[in-house]
Amino acid sequence: MKKWLAVLLLAPGLAFAAGSNHPLDDVDIDLTDKASLQNGAKIFMNYCLGCHQMQYQRYQRTFTDLDIPEDLGVQYLQFTGEKVSDYITTPMPAEDAAGWFGAPPPDLTLVARVRGPEWLYTYLRTFYADDSKTFGVNNLVFPNVGMPHVLESLQGTPRKVYREKMVDGQMQATEVFDLEVTGGSMSPEEYDATIRDLVNFLEYTGEPTRLKSEAIGRGVLIFLVIFFVFAYLLKKEYWRDIK
Repeated sequence: MKKWLAVLLLAPGLAFAAGSNHPLDDVDIDLTDKASLQNGAKIFMNYCLGCHQMQYQRYQRTFTDLDIPEDLGVQYLQFTGEKVSDYITTPMPAEDAAGWFGAPPPDLTLVARVRGPEWLYTYLRTFYADDSKTFGVNNLVFPNVGMPHVLESLQGTPRKVYREKMVDGQMQATEVFDLEVTGGSMSPEEYDATIRDLVNFLEYTGEPTRLKSEAIGRGVLIFLVIFFVFAYLLKKEYWRDIK
């Protein structure tokens, strides 16, 4: 598995200022899909961890929650020489990253909670070639984003589509928000599925206890319903004696 050096998913100083009216695509988030979460973890460790980190998520917690045997997790998903009990941190020094990219790459532990899974899913699928930018790419969801398209080897090279139409009596090339993709080791369907798995994993790290919390919540509601029935019957019994 090839490990890339960079994924600047969000430039910290610009992340919340940038905006776009590009529509967001729906994504099927399923935190019970362990195969999807495992593949998402693999994609993150191989393509994102070179720059980004998850300073609030431990390797061991990840392996346990995702049903990854610890020995396999250490062998295939740990590349920075850390202990399995350590947090998931990047080997890139923050000072060097700030010099190379203008700002240190942000921590991604909570990015899905901040941005939302639909935003991430659409963002990671809408890079396109733009020679005017430092890294040669731009993004439909995050215009002028300062990051390379490090998943280009998987997706291919997306290019904006231009169509001609009549404007004031003259034919002009008009930009449309549609992308043509050439090259890449994956088909469009395979790439979309891969990004879905990555976003699913990021959604998990944003709240690792979500499934457990939901289970506890359902248990509490069931208890309250049962308690209400007994409380109501007890109340009727007391009032029968009073009357």
